[in-house]
Amino acid sequence: GGDPERWTTPPFEPHIRDGRLYGRGSSDDGAGIVVHIGSLTLLKEQLDAGLPLNVVVFIEGEEEIGSPSFNNFLTKYHKELEADYIVVTDSDNWKPGQPALTASLRGVIDATVKVRVLEQALHSGMWGGPIIDSVTAAARLIATFHDEDGNVAIEGLGGSKEADVEYPESDLRAEAGVLEGVELAGSGDLASRMWTQSAVAVIGFDATSVAQSGNSMSPETTFKVSVRTVPGTDGREAMNALAAHIEKHRPFNAVVEFEEGEIGPSYQADLESDAAQIAHEALTASWGVDSVNIGVGGSIPFISDFQRQFPNAQVIVTGVEDPLTNAHSDDESQDLNDLKHAILAEAQMLLKFSESK
Repeated sequence: GGDPERWTTPPFEPHIRDGRLYGRGSSDDGAGIVVHIGSLTLLKEQLDAGLPLNVVVFIEGEEEIGSPSFNNFLTKYHKELEADYIVVTDSDNWKPGQPALTASLRGVIDATVKVRVLEQALHSGMWGGPIIDSVTAAARLIATFHDEDGNVAIEGLGGSKEADVEYPESDLRAEAGVLEGVELAGSGDLASRMWTQSAVAVIGFDATSVAQSGNSMSPETTFKVSVRTVPGTDGREAMNALAAHIEKHRPFNAVVEFEEGEIGPSYQADLESDAAQIAHEALTASWGVDSVNIGVGGSIPFISDFQRQFPNAQVIVTGVEDPLTNAHSDDESQDLNDLKHAILAEAQMLLKFSESK
């Protein structure tokens, strides 16, 4: 949730400012839970005969760590959870005031990489020159993940450079907080760089701290790399591609140890399905603004578990987050008007689902 000291108000105390609710989990994913509860409460209040369909609400608590127990849970309770429609509210809207249906989600893989060059630390003055320290070796390896323009350079992790909607560069810079003068990486439509192309980020790096540094050369350095994979890409193939790239680009033939981590599948919606059409109609009616199809650069691995366990179910992914939400970061917030619209939209979806079966 970011550094508590960087929050305007305490992260675990709810505060409303300018129509947004601030607090850790206020949007991701507390708001998604509220949408389900709110829509069912609304229907119960409005329908004298009760709900016209059977509904199971499941709050999945392991999504942020890849949902390792979820598939076994679905197997154990398969009969109780089998459904015609599955609605997941853990995604985004295009912007505040404009709803969206999530057309695709990138997958995710990660790995821990250890780079070793020495048996022990050495004096940098006595031995520096012919020997490259492990931090420098790791940095050189990391630099091979992208080409000079910032495109992912790992063979086998391509993607489309076109997107269905335009994402103005000025909006991206403002919403992401990109510092003035810093250039954006990659090529192709901006939306495609976040949705339909792969992305590589080093999310952890263990090395000697500046405060504890001395005139010595580090013998080994460890880093963790995360790759967002193109929708439709097989996660195992992506992991193999990452491992092959690292083996091929070992700097100065350093000893490199590769430990696989998470493999989370991607998601592609069937936009021609009845559920997608119903969802768009409900979103547009509730907001009074045309809904759009968007991709999302993040991952929700358990959706593939739903698709695998219930191949006949139609899966819909919606959400209440927006570019101002700051999920997982300082001053996370939820637009309260959009939350109300989302509750109404889901209630309308459920009614339409009951009529279509």
